[in-house]
Amino acid sequence: MAATSPISSASAPGTPPRLGLRERKKLRTRIAIRQAACRLIAEQGYEATTVEQIAEAAEVSPSTVFRYFPAKEDIVLADEYGPVLEAALLRRPAGEPPLESLRHVLTETFAAVLATDEEELRQRARLIVEVPAVRARMTESMSDTAGTLAAALASRAGRAPDDLTVRVSVAAVLGALREVTLYWCEHDREGDLVAMIGRALDDLENGLSL
Repeated sequence: MAATSPISSASAPGTPPRLGLRERKKLRTRIAIRQAACRLIAEQGYEATTVEQIAEAAEVSPSTVFRYFPAKEDIVLADEYGPVLEAALLRRPAGEPPLESLRHVLTETFAAVLATDEEELRQRARLIVEVPAVRARMTESMSDTAGTLAAALASRAGRAPDDLTVRVSVAAVLGALREVTLYWCEHDREGDLVAMIGRALDDLENGLSL
């Protein structure tokens, strides 16, 4: 969920499959880079923090940083929640309406993130508001996430992977999620984010009556 997860070493909610040695090393490297970026950005700001500084703090080369994160914005936004969200969707009851499935998965994930990584989420939220490049990259990342979740929902419903109705539904949900996140950011991260997400999904479900 590239648009909405923090720079963090915390485990994603759910029980992930056991990783092999190579995968564990890669994950440790990703986490080290993100932790270094988080610390440096908190100390000196986003613009003043360079990839070279992040690499030095993480004890890797700049080329290694770029191998894991194509752009500096990706260090801020990337996380390991995408596969977890996909797996969670596939575990939802077969007859459950897609919007209800997405509601459960998204609200439970955000609640878990807030419970363990609230400060990192707040830092990300601040950067989304303050740094245009981060906000633009968040929009791009959400498009990738939409494709992943739409494919999972289509599979669960026995539809084609590129089913238009599913794609539109997922895009609407993630669009609402993006606006809730921005609203929360713009209002100094005040209020219950999970409840705000739930309210936005209620509005979608009720046909956006204005």
